[in-house]
Amino acid sequence: MAENKKTYMVKANEFVFTFNQEEIDKADFIKKNPTEFNLIRNNRSVNAKLLESDITGKEVKIEVDGETFELLIKDELDQMLDRMGFSTVSSKHIKEIKAPMPGLVLEVAVKEGQEVEEGDKILILEAMKMENSIMIHTNARIKRIAVSAGQAVDKGQVLVELE
Repeated sequence: MAENKKTYMVKANEFVFTFNQEEIDKADFIKKNPTEFNLIRNNRSVNAKLLESDITGKEVKIEVDGETFELLIKDELDQMLDRMGFSTVSSKHIKEIKAPMPGLVLEVAVKEGQEVEEGDKILILEAMKMENSIMIHTNARIKRIAVSAGQAVDKGQVLVELE
């Protein structure tokens, strides 16, 4: 019974949410083939396709209704290691932040030389009539801001360089 209470944390692009095995078991989840899935929850059907996965299965890239999400899945041990300061994610040195999708920069929330911490908002990108807050996933210093408010950007374009 304790296995059903195990909590997982998932980072999907800039969103973070948690769930447990009991919630997974309650969902109507159908595996169509090794890379395609269907989920029905709260009377809503969603199709998902697995695009990439690391060997541990904890870092995956999926496509849901035409939108791509990079997921980082952490079980209770991973979460405890994070709390203890042993996070492998926070030890990665990120040199730049790129646009996750094409859009329009609405606001730049940082300045060159500014110290930022994990979870801080870097800028707001409007895409598909939605405002998306682009957050940083590590502590860093802003080296150079490569875009300005009102500028259109392409997917993968460098937005901010970090030291």
